[in-house]
Amino acid sequence: MKFFSLSFLFLAVVLPMTAPAAAQQSGSDWAAAASDQYLVYPDRAYGYNSGSQLKLDLWQAQSKDPVPTVVYIHGGGWFFGDRTGALPYMMPWLERGWNVVDVEYRMSGTAVAPAAVEDVRCALRWIYRNAAEYRLDTDRIIVTGHSAGGHLSLMAGMLADSDGLDNNCPADAASGDKPIHVAAVVDWYGPADIPDLIDGANRRTYAVAWLGSLPDRVAVARRVSPLSYVRPGLPPIFIVHGDQDPVVPYEHSLRMHWELDRLHLPNQLYTVPGGKHGFFGAEANRKAYSAIFDFLEKNVPSLPKRSAAPQR
Repeated sequence: MKFFSLSFLFLAVVLPMTAPAAAQQSGSDWAAAASDQYLVYPDRAYGYNSGSQLKLDLWQAQSKDPVPTVVYIHGGGWFFGDRTGALPYMMPWLERGWNVVDVEYRMSGTAVAPAAVEDVRCALRWIYRNAAEYRLDTDRIIVTGHSAGGHLSLMAGMLADSDGLDNNCPADAASGDKPIHVAAVVDWYGPADIPDLIDGANRRTYAVAWLGSLPDRVAVARRVSPLSYVRPGLPPIFIVHGDQDPVVPYEHSLRMHWELDRLHLPNQLYTVPGGKHGFFGAEANRKAYSAIFDFLEKNVPSLPKRSAAPQR
């Protein structure tokens, strides 16, 4: 089985990013131990669509105790980007000693909506089906992503098997498949209202391209909009968004927050004052992640506390 250790990746990437002196010492200690803490299984094929394999990378924590699994979905307006550039966004989760699964999906130039949504749901199904082999705790799956990846993380966590977007990898009860359920979603400035982006006041060309020339494009846009799936029983949802975002309207996250509050569902909108489309700066990111971990510890009781180090 193909795998490799992480020491060279962390020494090259983590150390330069830990600028403050206290954080640099902590980051250095972590990087030095990373090769003992993780194995990476790259290029696991989780599906086959549009003439090519769909792949993910698994960063498996070497812990005596079961640890949560974070599923990271990259951004790029559904038309560019790939999982190989996701490492900086994965590091806060890796530093906690959790498993991380880094997922690719079909871009709009390969397949229009709802292909990307179907793909990330199939990635979750792969995790369920391979949980025993890789020691993944399916009761503690957190889905996260930035921008388009934030949207896909919402869709992955809010959908039910019965919503009809799992038909590329349908559950097989006879084989022991269980319904997909995630413990929480962390959405970084993902679009929530796709019809608004294709025909509304906030029309964006990246969204228009994702829907293409589908004759039922408005109906499909509603089908791939997180706001269409606000209902009882959703996992806790944490949203990070800058209030000056020129790419994804901040009002999408406001509306999502209001709708979740209306049904008394656990959620939090973390607003970055003056924040554009990401690139908030190191201090703003540290505060956002601190708020995220506080929220997860409060709303997902089975998660390990920040003070608890994983046992190797």
